Amino acid sequence: MERRRMDAALLVLFLGHLAAALEVPLDLPQPPTITHQSPKDYIIDPRENIIIHCEAKGKPHPSFSWTRNGTHFDIDEDPNVTMRPHSGTLVVDISRAKAEHYECVYQCTARNKHGTAVSNNIVVQQSRSPLWSKEKIKPIVVQEGVSLVLPCRPPAGLPPPIIFWMDNNFQRLPQSSRVAQSLNGDLYFSNVLRDDSRNDYICYARFPYTQTIQQKQPITVKVLNMDAINDTMAAFYNDTDLFSEEPADDRKPSFLIPSGPSSSKTVLRGQVLEMECIAEALPTPEISWTKVSGDLPAKRTSFLHYQRTLRIVNVSESDAGDYRCTARNQLGSVHHTIHVTVKAAPYWISGAPRNLVLAPGESGVLTCRASGTPKPSITWAMNGIPIENSPKDLSRKVEDDTIIFTDVQAGSSAVYQCNVSNDYGYLLSNAFVNVLSEPPRVLTPANKVYQVIKNHQALIDCASFGSPIPKITWFKDSRSSTLDGDPYILHDNGTLEIHIAQAHNSGRYTCVARNSIGIYENHIFLEVKEPTRILKQPEYKVVQRGRSVVFECKVKHDPSLVPTMTWLKDDGELPDDERLILGSDSLTITDVTENDAGVYTCITNTTLDHDSASAELTVVERPDPPTDLELTDQKKRSVQLTWTPGDEHNSPIQKFLIQYEDLLHHRGHWHNLTEVPGTKTTAHLKLSPYIHYTFRVLALNAVGFSRPSFPSRVFKTEPAAPDENPTGVQGFGTEHDNLVISWKPLSGLQSNGPGLHYKVMWRQKAVDSDWTTVSVANNSKFVVSGTPTFVPYELKVQAVNDYGAGPEPAIAHGYSGEDLPVAAPENVQAIALNSTLAEVHWDPVPFKSIRGHLKGFKVYYWRERSLHKHNPHHVEKQILTFSGNHSRGMLPGLHPFSLYSFNVRVYNGKGEGPPSPTQQFDTPEGAVASRQVDIATQGWFIGLMCAIALLILILLIICFIQRNKGGKYPVKEKEDAHTDPEFQPMKDDDCTFGEYSDNEDHKPLKGSRTPSNGTVKRDDSDDSLVDYGEGGDGQFNEDGSFIGQYSGKSASRDTAEGHESSEAPSPINAMNSLNSFV
Repeated sequence: MERRRMDAALLVLFLGHLAAALEVPLDLPQPPTITHQSPKDYIIDPRENIIIHCEAKGKPHPSFSWTRNGTHFDIDEDPNVTMRPHSGTLVVDISRAKAEHYECVYQCTARNKHGTAVSNNIVVQQSRSPLWSKEKIKPIVVQEGVSLVLPCRPPAGLPPPIIFWMDNNFQRLPQSSRVAQSLNGDLYFSNVLRDDSRNDYICYARFPYTQTIQQKQPITVKVLNMDAINDTMAAFYNDTDLFSEEPADDRKPSFLIPSGPSSSKTVLRGQVLEMECIAEALPTPEISWTKVSGDLPAKRTSFLHYQRTLRIVNVSESDAGDYRCTARNQLGSVHHTIHVTVKAAPYWISGAPRNLVLAPGESGVLTCRASGTPKPSITWAMNGIPIENSPKDLSRKVEDDTIIFTDVQAGSSAVYQCNVSNDYGYLLSNAFVNVLSEPPRVLTPANKVYQVIKNHQALIDCASFGSPIPKITWFKDSRSSTLDGDPYILHDNGTLEIHIAQAHNSGRYTCVARNSIGIYENHIFLEVKEPTRILKQPEYKVVQRGRSVVFECKVKHDPSLVPTMTWLKDDGELPDDERLILGSDSLTITDVTENDAGVYTCITNTTLDHDSASAELTVVERPDPPTDLELTDQKKRSVQLTWTPGDEHNSPIQKFLIQYEDLLHHRGHWHNLTEVPGTKTTAHLKLSPYIHYTFRVLALNAVGFSRPSFPSRVFKTEPAAPDENPTGVQGFGTEHDNLVISWKPLSGLQSNGPGLHYKVMWRQKAVDSDWTTVSVANNSKFVVSGTPTFVPYELKVQAVNDYGAGPEPAIAHGYSGEDLPVAAPENVQAIALNSTLAEVHWDPVPFKSIRGHLKGFKVYYWRERSLHKHNPHHVEKQILTFSGNHSRGMLPGLHPFSLYSFNVRVYNGKGEGPPSPTQQFDTPEGAVASRQVDIATQGWFIGLMCAIALLILILLIICFIQRNKGGKYPVKEKEDAHTDPEFQPMKDDDCTFGEYSDNEDHKPLKGSRTPSNGTVKRDDSDDSLVDYGEGGDGQFNEDGSFIGQYSGKSASRDTAEGHESSEAPSPINAMNSLNSFV
């Protein structure tokens, strides 16, 4: 027995595979198939004609008939009913009849010589929107804090109406966690407030089919406290419902609906499950939901009406179980359990039975596999007649939900009806068995071209029909072999699949359909195209309002495909705005506004594929100015400032700048006071006395500062004595007998009050004397006259106003005016260290004799003459300056074998003192100099010098002749000739040259030199750069660091010494000059 059952199952499985029949072409004989019918529950609008649909196909075309309430409906006998030509659709003209006369159960039958198909039972009902019954509703008076239910109770309609509450102005009444509408339309208050009092609580019912709205009479609610209820009891006693006389205390929750600790609910599979719990309490409770026997289905679950309603869509059997709602406030909680049972009207497990096309002698099955809760029953019919009452057929065997056909014969075509039903509904399906003997035909059009994108799936159809079912084979190009195996997949319906198409898969394909009766082939073409890709995607943009932005979208595509580009904004169409300019591969937005912000998507489409890319546009702008400036926590010298930030325009505020205006001292000028981070909206401001403040705030983001806010109200601080004294107090003299005391004055903000002036005090330092005091106003200095020359003073400056003096001032120090020094350095002497370097020593000058700040010492020195007998005298004074307090200095760059004179002077800020007595020293003769004398006495050298002099004289004569003839030198050349420091014109009277300028011959050396005899005195090793004076502008710092040149500038010749003639350029002098560089 078990083996027979298994064999039957295998047969059904095999025959089921064969039953996967194709659509029968309409030019071939076939039983009727119903293609369109009205729904089972058909609600009609009573104001319009009734149309009951029934359409079918078949060969030959079927005829139609109807039953009404289970009996034949003779259409010809009813003048109000007509059937459309070539159709079974009924049209009922209700202009001459009432719609309710046609509220019946209808069924359509379509038949031809090959079989009969029937429709569902169509229950026709007209929609109804009845009026509300007239009633007088008394005002409702309740105590504040109690619960309240306003009933709606709309009239029954078909379908049920949609309920909502509004006021007289057709504005929906606000709902909250305290006030909500239930699923049945009643309005629930968990507790009432005084604000709930009104006389226009109106329930409306909207009927969707007729699009009509019905209105209930308005309900008046008055919410009073207990005292008010007692005062108005008599006035409302006769015509008022008084819901409560007890005081409304705080209380834990209790459920208004549903009642009791538990309830049950039944829902059908596939429908929507809605459960609600509404509780009353004071304070207002919160509602939560859980599933006791499992988890809530997250993707299908939602909570409505402030958590009061749990909604689960597309219910399945797994949603059965217990659900618990909990109402909770501070005083306690309450639970209610709802037991949900899921039932199911019949539903298909593997789809409705499918038509079966068989050739004579073939076998097949019809399967009607369905389920439901409770389990449905299955009945079969053939051509509308129960199968048990149909003619016997040995080739047909019914086994529960399956009919097995074996060795069918021509003429056994029929339509079979499968009816699956239980307590909650039914399924009715028609499936025909068509016995045909037909050669193959390919239904796919010949030479059809398929185009696919490279690396995508290619599906090449070869839809065919034949009976027996044709076998499909595929070939490509030369038809050398059939296409089966990788990369080709042949589907049961004849479709050839290439999972990943490549360029070499392009070409001509041939599909061949064969059965026992014939053969048919068809040619199909496949073209593999390059994909469409966006190479340059639009990029995220941040742009300031009023500027332009460009989104680029560059595309690569197959040359044979023509792409089109579409731009979207936030997944919708672009606004119709001339500022949005579409280019071939770009989108430009000019004069950007904040409304332009969003996500922009470019989509490039071809007939085969598409690509898209998105980018966001953020529009930024300077922040809007802050508003609502408020001053709080006001104290003598501080105030709290708060404000409301303006719109930051998509760029976070980085900081706030707080400014103030002093209306008392500096009206019209704003000053920065402080800054706070952009996350704060308050600032504690430290203030100064005697200011009339107004404040304003500016916000800064990445774009810039906002406009200033409107000023705050005026905040006045009281005057006070100064908090600080002037800074920068110093004393100095401009004359030898005065002292100038100066300071940096206080600003108006620092004055702290009116009448600002300064108390200036001074006294000699190190002298036991009292402070001398004067008062100075409107000035920042005071001159003390008649002071001793250059004596130290102690100084103080104190700020004073009408409200007192500032703090005790600090003591500053200064000196009265300087005068020229009155003494010269003493014990001045010089030692020649080598042929070009000498060291000068002197004793310090007494401090009192300096009469000022010691600046340094100056050494005046000059070369009296060379000690060679042929060298004439020449005097040109030079100066070396030694900054700071020194007692010695180095004289570098001297001429060897020469006599020098010098004196030393001290100088201060006023000038130089008298010179010391002039002293002299000799420089020794260098080794080179002795050789110079020997060379200079040679006759050949003397002759050479004379020849050179003669040549120069001739050149001068020629130049003179050329000049007399009119030849002119350029001005620039003449100026250069007269200003050249290295050359002086030759004297005409004795053919000698003018002497070389010391500017070049006696350039200062950059360091000390080794004497020409190669020996170094011990003292030389102790010398440092601090001993070398400065020439010209050169200086030594006070710490002795060298900052100038060794040699000094030439002083003008002392006229008292007379004008000596220049020395002749003898060989001795020439060698001496050379020696100075050795």
